[in-house]
Amino acid sequence: MEHQPHLLKLADEWAPTFKMLGDRTRLRLLIALHYHGPGEATVSELADIVGVTLPTASAALQLLADNGVVESFKEGRVTRYKLVDATTHTLLHHLGGTHRH
Repeated sequence: MEHQPHLLKLADEWAPTFKMLGDRTRLRLLIALHYHGPGEATVSELADIVGVTLPTASAALQLLADNGVVESFKEGRVTRYKLVDATTHTLLHHLGGTHRH
């Protein structure tokens, strides 16, 4: 293959996204969150959907938040999550991820 710098740059740009999605729990949480729509799911709801413990879901969501993939926001005493990274959102659609509505 001839040296294609734009393809190498593309790989470098996508690598962090694939690293985030490379973990089964994080990917499952993102797919569940994507399906429910922005701000529609709490950490406990997502943990139940995905079948992990609350601390596991919380740690995974915090890592996703630290990397700018999701954001959390308070609604009273409840914390809800929303997917904010457009690249990840697009990729989830390419993977076949759908929205509830």
